[in-house]
Amino acid sequence: MSDPTENARRELVQEVNQDAERATLEEKYGEVLTTSEMQDRYTVEGFLSPFVVCRRKSDGKRGTLMFSHDPRYYFGWQED
Repeated sequence: MSDPTENARRELVQEVNQDAERATLEEKYGEVLTTSEMQDRYTVEGFLSPFVVCRRKSDGKRGTLMFSHDPRYYFGWQED
């Protein structure tokens, strides 16, 4: 099965993980969450690296977050 987004996602994974310090991510994307903070605020529906599809608990809105691998941070909320 072919995934037309695979190359773009691979490039984005490398870019995000290249400098995954919290302060750097906050500068670029705004709010940055740890895994437990993300789980407090969102319900995860699926992953496709570097994206996670989730639903915001406060209002039920669906959208995506990006995530870095190590350290694991979630950031860049985009509502659908």
